[in-house]
Amino acid sequence: LKNIDLELPRNKMIVFTGLSGSGKTSLAFDTIFAEGQRRYVESLSAYARQFLGQMQKPNVREIEGLSPAISIDQKAHSANPRSTVATITEIYDYLRVLYARIGKPNCPQCGAKIQKMTVKEMVDIVLEKAGLFYKKNKKGETTILAPLVRGRKGEYYQLLYDLYNSGFSEVYIDGKKKDLSERIILKKNYRHTIELVVDKLFPEDFLGINKEKRLRLGEALETALDYANGLVKIVLPNQEPLLLSSQFSCPQCGFSFPEIEPRLFSFNSPYGACPACHGLGTETLFSKKPCPVCRGRRLRPEALHVLINKKNITQVVDFSIEEAIDFFLNLKLSPKEQKIADSLLKEILNRLQFMADVGLDYLTLSRQAGTLSGGEAQRIRLASQVGLRLVGALYVLDEPTIGLHQRDNERLIKTLKSLRDLGNTIIVVEHDEDTIRAADYLVDFGPGAGKYGGEIVCAGDVPQILNYKNSLTCQYLRGEKKIPLPAVRRKNNKDSLKVYGAATHNLKNINVEIPLRRFVCVTGVSGSGKSSLLYDVVYTYLANKLNGAHLPLGKFKRITGLEYLDKAVLIDQSPIGRTPRSNPATYTGVFTYIRDLFAATPEARFRGYKPGRFSFNVPGGRCEHCRGHGYLAIEMHFLPTVYVECDVCRGSRFDRETLEVHYKKKNIADVLKMNVDEAYLFFKDIPYLADKLKVLKEVGLGYIELGQPATTLSGGEAQRVKLANELSRRSTGRTFYLLDEPTTGLHFEDVRKLLEVLERLVKEGNTVVVIEHNLDVIKTADYIIDLGPEGGDKGGQIVAVGTPEEIARNPKSWTGKYLRKKIFSAIAS
Repeated sequence: LKNIDLELPRNKMIVFTGLSGSGKTSLAFDTIFAEGQRRYVESLSAYARQFLGQMQKPNVREIEGLSPAISIDQKAHSANPRSTVATITEIYDYLRVLYARIGKPNCPQCGAKIQKMTVKEMVDIVLEKAGLFYKKNKKGETTILAPLVRGRKGEYYQLLYDLYNSGFSEVYIDGKKKDLSERIILKKNYRHTIELVVDKLFPEDFLGINKEKRLRLGEALETALDYANGLVKIVLPNQEPLLLSSQFSCPQCGFSFPEIEPRLFSFNSPYGACPACHGLGTETLFSKKPCPVCRGRRLRPEALHVLINKKNITQVVDFSIEEAIDFFLNLKLSPKEQKIADSLLKEILNRLQFMADVGLDYLTLSRQAGTLSGGEAQRIRLASQVGLRLVGALYVLDEPTIGLHQRDNERLIKTLKSLRDLGNTIIVVEHDEDTIRAADYLVDFGPGAGKYGGEIVCAGDVPQILNYKNSLTCQYLRGEKKIPLPAVRRKNNKDSLKVYGAATHNLKNINVEIPLRRFVCVTGVSGSGKSSLLYDVVYTYLANKLNGAHLPLGKFKRITGLEYLDKAVLIDQSPIGRTPRSNPATYTGVFTYIRDLFAATPEARFRGYKPGRFSFNVPGGRCEHCRGHGYLAIEMHFLPTVYVECDVCRGSRFDRETLEVHYKKKNIADVLKMNVDEAYLFFKDIPYLADKLKVLKEVGLGYIELGQPATTLSGGEAQRVKLANELSRRSTGRTFYLLDEPTTGLHFEDVRKLLEVLERLVKEGNTVVVIEHNLDVIKTADYIIDLGPEGGDKGGQIVAVGTPEEIARNPKSWTGKYLRKKIFSAIAS
């Protein structure tokens, strides 16, 4: 960022756009959000601040009118196996309360209903049942029994003696009435049932009920409950005995139910978690086999036997979003239950409906967070924020349309606008055309990327700002610049990879033919089965057969056509490294040759320095004061840890002696600070380095530094580094390349450059298959495989196959509907 000043309107939807690396994220997240969060944290006590991590002031002179900021980025999901869609959105918290308040417990042993009743409720039941009988038959008796022993071995001499001394006269032993004044001998090894006769009531006690008689009945019930630990048995004439409980005890078998409270339904609490797997649902932390005790349901048996409309809590979280909405909208509750559940259901349905509105209706609530894409995780986090209904907040979002089909864009935009209309300010870093046109205010960054960017090209209200002539973004939006349709679509009906009977996840036993040596796009709404087909079925099989991998295979009958291929390459958006020590130079192998160059200089040879001297990962040449990190972590006890530049190496990572060695007047730290464009010119006379760096430029990464930590690269940047690494290798012309949304984070101009690179791969005879929603990419494909028609269980089928023109004419295809306008407007122009 080049010392920019910017004024943004409040309570508006603002879009930051521009070339990749032009400074959008630096302003939105690293400056505006960081300062908003820092100011909020600074308002807290020193005690509270120690738990909130380091909040360094961003490099900005002044920000005025700043609201408390909330970041919703693409790194929101957790690899924790306990984290699910339901827990992220807090739906599970509301479900736990719902089941604790209106759930109906059933005995895990015998299946009988368990009902906790007050003495008053029991009195009403006895009076109703007995009164109806005595009005017709003025005879018989009602006996109040206290079940003391239920099917247990023993002589029980002392128990019977104590009952007699307490003034009781009769008991039922194994169903037979006994007088306590008699000598009763029980067999020690025989299972006995002992029921104490507490009171007997006759017809006159029920006819003309008054306060005194109600009081007597209540006292009899209380006495029975005290002696039988919360259980009472009422024997009515000519009726089945009533077993009632003042606690959660089974009236049939006596099973003692724990207190039903929200933590009973928490798999993170010892009170509710399955004791065998401790709530993981699997045999071990790293196992995929379900726990043999809970069968993957995570909870103890008692929690699984509390039902609402005949469904326990795990059955509900196994619903898809769409199924869950239907379940909660059609709950059959009593007026009392409805009153209790009303506020809980409102919060649950609010979050569910939002996820359905942004195209996530195919996800199940039990889906683990670690299996979500960045775009899915971001929209789920947005669902929890919408549920909070905050006012006066600043939301900063990073490309929320990632992974979203064009069909669902409009619904997402509507949701963002509703968040704005509550009285919030929305800043969206975005390249999607629909989102840009829907914004209230547009800020375009540029004019280039990296050191060539960091300026405001234009800023203003939409659509007036779209007429700005010097904005590359506006030129694409006006149609002056465009990604052209290919002059000819490749046709090759001979060589193909044929998949038979693919049935992984939601795939419906489909047969698919993927033409080889072409540019193929796999499309469809979110959750339609694209990744299941290409990753779980096609890539795992090819990698095992061609690359010698040992990946778990998806479900399919057979795959033919391997004789046309010799290698399979997956280029996804996972990080190129998990630590700041990994960077583009180390990943692509460029750093190895750079170190060799420095080791070959006269100064290094004179000093006896080897290539390892120029590595910050091992002792020898790195700064040992900071161990090659470039910074120091200072513990502040009750304050957050402070990270400061190393006062010895000044952030260079190397010691003084190492930095004294120069190649073309640059030391090793200077080289690592170069961006790819600068490094390409610097090393243009060294073929290997120049070739590697040229490919990084061609995929649109000329602005990133060679030593930029891998942890600071976006998923799209990491994917393009991998792509560049593959492109720099010698091609056999028989490689199967699989890419997942390679346009993530790319501006229109960057998409054009990327397509040129992919085109080069196909021209060499390779097969390039991409999972994509970007219509500019889809329209340039040779062949499209469109899955759907919907997501989840309603997907997993082949909707249409063929050229983009054929897909556009297919009325059954959602992709075709939006592609139609893109293709035929391009032809018309």
